[in-house]
Amino acid sequence: MAGGFSVSGYGPERGVLSKLFARDSVARRLDWPILLSALALSVIGSALVYSATRNRTELVGDDKFSFVLKHLLNVGIGLALMIGTIWLGHRTLRTAVPILYGVSVFLVLLVLTPLGATINGAHAWLVVGGMSLQPSEFVKITIILGMAMLLAARVDAGDRAHPDHRTVVQALGLAVVPIMIVMLMPDLGSVMVMAMIVLGVLLASGASNRWIFGLLGTGAGGAIAVWQLGLLDDYQIARFAAFANPALDPAGVGYNTNQARIAIGSGGLTGSGLGKGSQTTGQFVPEQQTDFIFTVAGEELGFLGAGLILLLLGVVLWRACRIARETTELYGTIVAAGIIAWFAFQAFENIGMTLGIMPVAGLPLPFVSYGGTSMFAVWIAIGLLQSIRVQRPMSA
Repeated sequence: MAGGFSVSGYGPERGVLSKLFARDSVARRLDWPILLSALALSVIGSALVYSATRNRTELVGDDKFSFVLKHLLNVGIGLALMIGTIWLGHRTLRTAVPILYGVSVFLVLLVLTPLGATINGAHAWLVVGGMSLQPSEFVKITIILGMAMLLAARVDAGDRAHPDHRTVVQALGLAVVPIMIVMLMPDLGSVMVMAMIVLGVLLASGASNRWIFGLLGTGAGGAIAVWQLGLLDDYQIARFAAFANPALDPAGVGYNTNQARIAIGSGGLTGSGLGKGSQTTGQFVPEQQTDFIFTVAGEELGFLGAGLILLLLGVVLWRACRIARETTELYGTIVAAGIIAWFAFQAFENIGMTLGIMPVAGLPLPFVSYGGTSMFAVWIAIGLLQSIRVQRPMSA
């Protein structure tokens, strides 16, 4: 079988179930807690998307199920991409990194051409034939795979114990190119996630601490420079200003955050019930099916429902950490670490902005928010994690 693993050695007398769950079978070696937790998040997200969109006639027209059906279709495609990723295997994808990287950079460059489209203030989309695609979501994956390939090459070959300075420079150069292109869009939220991915990858690679502290200092200096040089759009500056001063323009730039906090605060312990939230039904929170999906959970499912989402996200991160720790190759460890940094920061930023503890950055909640490209990307990441677990030696 492609991808470096096989299921063989079964006689005709063995039944289908015994073959499927034999000790060396793929199904037996999958990490089921991470798979079931991610799937549960997508199912909960489907209910939240339905509640958030069913009354928005400007979005759904006469079909109140249109968004949730699209969401379920996106989940189904995401699951198919996960299966395909497991079948190919992270080691096979390692050999295809140059192609994947070139395609992803080409797609983000296309966003800067007339083919690019602006949605929710960010010029970060390609719209072709009525379908929208956000290439920066796939860039997150190629940055992880590309940096892992470079940083682990000589270590996994046994030539070195840790990546040398030249290798780190090459890996950072690989990441900087797409990050700078995404910054030009500008899509500040995706840039923040990519920066955390780079940091997580370097930490997992065993690179010198001088690189870690140097990157942190460079990031802080770069943020100050971007602000001072006026490279941010007006809407991005307004979002940071509203974060620093929540009372600033409550009917304007502070509206989203204020309404989000009202929605979450009104949910109490058990919530008002799915489809019964006044803030959600009254359409007071903009983009509630995407960036602000957590407000629906807080209002209609209450602290318990919102807590369940946090618990499931925690299980995904916990199992990903376990996969990273148990793999015997540095390449697999780095890939898993990059995914952990991605999921952890993006979930923290998304939930944090609804609570007012982080600036609004336009990032979806992994597995929960409506959105095709983001859903495809996170399920591909789950496929990579499963591949790392499936292809590890049986003694690991």
